[in-house]
Amino acid sequence: ILFDFMESVLSKKIQVSFSDAQIDLISKFKGEFGVSESEIVRGIVIAWLSEKSFISTVVKNRICSSMDNKQNTEESNEK
Repeated sequence: ILFDFMESVLSKKIQVSFSDAQIDLISKFKGEFGVSESEIVRGIVIAWLSEKSFISTVVKNRICSSMDNKQNTEESNEK
């Protein structure tokens, strides 16, 4: 429950426009990706990013960057 509260505090609204046909398609996903149109669009975007490996690539880059920073800090402390 705390996570949901923090997520709502840290979220940002982005306005997008869809054609009537796109809205009809989005509404067909009600119950699969969420209840509201915003939940459905968010779910579709996250699923697409995941499918294209963008999410795992970003996470891998952050992990590598964090490990590099830690190694550089340890090397600096040894000097």
